[in-house]
Amino acid sequence: MAQYVNNKEFLAAMVERREQVKKAEKEGKPKPQVSNYIGECILKIANHLSYKPNFINYSYREEMISDGIENCLQYIDNFNPEKSSNPFAYFTQIIYYAFLRRITKEKKQTYIRGKMIQDLPMELFDTHDSDGAAGSDYTNTYMEFLQANHQVDDFFERKAAERKAKKLEKKKDEPSLDDFMGGDDSFDDSEE
Repeated sequence: MAQYVNNKEFLAAMVERREQVKKAEKEGKPKPQVSNYIGECILKIANHLSYKPNFINYSYREEMISDGIENCLQYIDNFNPEKSSNPFAYFTQIIYYAFLRRITKEKKQTYIRGKMIQDLPMELFDTHDSDGAAGSDYTNTYMEFLQANHQVDDFFERKAAERKAKKLEKKKDEPSLDDFMGGDDSFDDSEE
């Protein structure tokens, strides 16, 4: 168990919160604000999880932490102390999957940016006479370098192709109406 969050105290705080929520519902009041202690525990879990080797090197680590905290607060009242006595594991799992969703989202954005750079026609960049020395041909060497050397990972295109292939395979395996009807295409209407 992690030493930065005391699971027994965290569980006691979650039980207390659950009682406060039930009391507020009975009285018709809005849900109470999350206590500072619970908020600190969630923040500590998110921060420490972000330092794990599989998450440490992402430049958008702060966004990952924010997503994790947001999801914890969104699902905080789903924790049931009658079913589990481990709020640390409950919130760690929520944060972990929030991190994975953020990584997927950022990879998609990186892919889109890379495809845009790769497919961007150089004719879009107008040059002026004052851009270079008199009589010289001005080019955007940075864009040329990116287009020549930037390899876009076609991960998302491969995944889309795999999903399409699975759909076709599934459709092929589904029984058709002909299978149901016995494959007989002839219709005998001579008994009229």
